[in-house]
Amino acid sequence: MKTVCVITGGGSGMGLAAAKCMPKEKIIVVTGRTMSKLEKAVKELEELGYEAYAKTCDTSKREQVRELAEYAASLGEIKNVINSAGLSPAMAKPEQLIRVNALGTVYVNEEFSKLMNPGGVIVDVSSNSAYILPSLVVNKKVFALADKDEELFVKKILGLPNMLKGYQASGLAYGLSKKFVIWYAAKSAQDLGAKGIRVCSLSPGLIATDMGNLEAEEGGALIKTTAERRMGRPEELGFAIATVADERNGYLAGVDVLVDGGSVTGKEFVK
Repeated sequence: MKTVCVITGGGSGMGLAAAKCMPKEKIIVVTGRTMSKLEKAVKELEELGYEAYAKTCDTSKREQVRELAEYAASLGEIKNVINSAGLSPAMAKPEQLIRVNALGTVYVNEEFSKLMNPGGVIVDVSSNSAYILPSLVVNKKVFALADKDEELFVKKILGLPNMLKGYQASGLAYGLSKKFVIWYAAKSAQDLGAKGIRVCSLSPGLIATDMGNLEAEEGGALIKTTAERRMGRPEELGFAIATVADERNGYLAGVDVLVDGGSVTGKEFVK
């Protein structure tokens, strides 16, 4: 049976770059909300020698995530799941950011793990924004509601963002959603480890994708503390994500891999 790699947010940017770094013997399923973009991605992958398929999915809808997992399982054994679907502060309001970035991670991890065998890997993509977020605004008791009472989780996690306006509100909601991704990936690693499924997260810095360019003005300070004073390139992150998602990396679990050009650690040295 062939093995399948599913990449949410795989129609462009880091997700598509990661697909291009996966072994060619894998079936690649790219998913997102826009079929035309996905079809273009599939064409690029096929030209590189991959067997690839496109399926639309809004990861903020559990039923659509379940359908995606079932579709992938019909193609072969689901071996790698890269959850890179997400929205940035410039793209959405606070509640949508929480539903896509945070609850979407819950749905992907839960629904795919039901159909995965030992040796499978899930990589949830977060952001270095999670590291910048003040610890005082993070309430892990609220995080723990996400897979117990979704609506209460959304209500409580939006408490602080709803006190702000405009980009500040979305920026805080985004940071909280990405902090949650790191926390939930670590929790999933413990929950799913007994099944032999490895879970971890990866946090990119500011990357020169369409999404990253939207945030370049507000996130410019993050570039100033990188070691090379530049944004990351999609192909660099694609390689990093594919490496973390490789099943041969079998002892990498329950941690976040920070791939941000040294931006977070650079704050100590750049004044």
